[in-house]
Amino acid sequence: MVDLASEFSDEMQWYVLKVQTNRERTIREALLKKIRLQGLEEYFGEIVIPSEKVVDTRSGKARESERKLYPGYIMIQLVLNDDTWYLVRDTSGVGDFAGSGGRPIPMEPHEVDRMLGKVEEESGAAPKVRIPFSRGDMVKITDGAFESFEGKIEEIDDHSGKVSVLIEVFGRSTPVELDYWQVESV
Repeated sequence: MVDLASEFSDEMQWYVLKVQTNRERTIREALLKKIRLQGLEEYFGEIVIPSEKVVDTRSGKARESERKLYPGYIMIQLVLNDDTWYLVRDTSGVGDFAGSGGRPIPMEPHEVDRMLGKVEEESGAAPKVRIPFSRGDMVKITDGAFESFEGKIEEIDDHSGKVSVLIEVFGRSTPVELDYWQVESV
């Protein structure tokens, strides 16, 4: 067994937990419930599932959903001691703290800022549109003035759902901005 006494800190720090994929929400709820039941609220801060909002269009209808940025991982803020260590490790679905050799390693401040900044930025921003194409893909235009033209995707804007396609008009490459649903893969 790892000697954790030297690893414990009296200040709250962020850690990454490896958890069962697709059970992040239920594991988060189980952790919150156990924390309340054992009266350890003062040792725990936030428990975050890093995610972003995306818009997916199916059958012509736009649906907003959340997409996990890191499936199978949860960020947890806590004061690491024997009680908090065992509470977390004893929760069903929790694999281990991310770190080397089973030793929990707190996240660096710049890592926390980057991960939480992205989560907070996404929560206030408009959701991204899920676009099934990548830059450089060959596509055929299916709607609009350039219907039946084929070209290569030059740019993709996740927030507006627009793609810029390079098509050839009168022997010259010309960029055309379209909604992503106006093109299909070739």
